[in-house]
Amino acid sequence: MTEDEKTQVLIVEDDEFLSGIYQKKFEMEGFKTLIATDGEKGWSEAKKKIPDLILLDILLPKLDGFAVLSKLKADPDTKNIPVILLTNLGQKDDVDKGIEAGAVDYLIKAHFKPSEVVAKVRKVLKI
Repeated sequence: MTEDEKTQVLIVEDDEFLSGIYQKKFEMEGFKTLIATDGEKGWSEAKKKIPDLILLDILLPKLDGFAVLSKLKADPDTKNIPVILLTNLGQKDDVDKGIEAGAVDYLIKAHFKPSEVVAKVRKVLKI
């Protein structure tokens, strides 16, 4: 499989240590990863690269995850990209808000190991 054929995942996460862990795990599993450290960068990367899936934190600098999600879903170029919210916000209201806004899943970071996140991504993408 060439670099261009790899499934591309955009990780929008402001914690560089955490995004590095996810990036390493996804790349070990054969994915191509893109990293954005704030909501604005996440939005522009999604528009530019059209990844196969986006892992999106909610608490982000510049533009929060809910704002990024609503921009993605409102744009014809990005509305069909599956988005998994990966956050520490575990309140039912936040979960409901994320799913209603169009996220395909909502994962609380503390409850999922990176390998489990990869498994969720594979399930959503059916790969």
